[in-house]
Amino acid sequence: MAMTHLDKKSIKVDFDTTELNSQQIRLIKSICTMLNHVLVTDDEGEYFDGSAELMRMVASAVKQANFTTEWAENQQIPYAQQALEFCIDMVSDQMYQDDIIKHDN
Repeated sequence: MAMTHLDKKSIKVDFDTTELNSQQIRLIKSICTMLNHVLVTDDEGEYFDGSAELMRMVASAVKQANFTTEWAENQQIPYAQQALEFCIDMVSDQMYQDDIIKHDN
């Protein structure tokens, strides 16, 4: 993923989709659309429902990651579930902190 254009009106994000299937590509598009919606909505219901849907889609992307199929010989290890549990722990830790994570490029 590479940021190619940044100004105050739009951000263009490029993804290398060479190793992604069509479902993964659609999911990326949906995640980006929902993220934008959550960031700009002024409706409480849309904010909460959209946030929940965004997190659900991100969890789905983690489950569909190529990693889980590349390590298929270890099927007894639930990699996607473990990764999501790790993420939930990290998000839970961040949720109650006053600091906002800032990513400045």
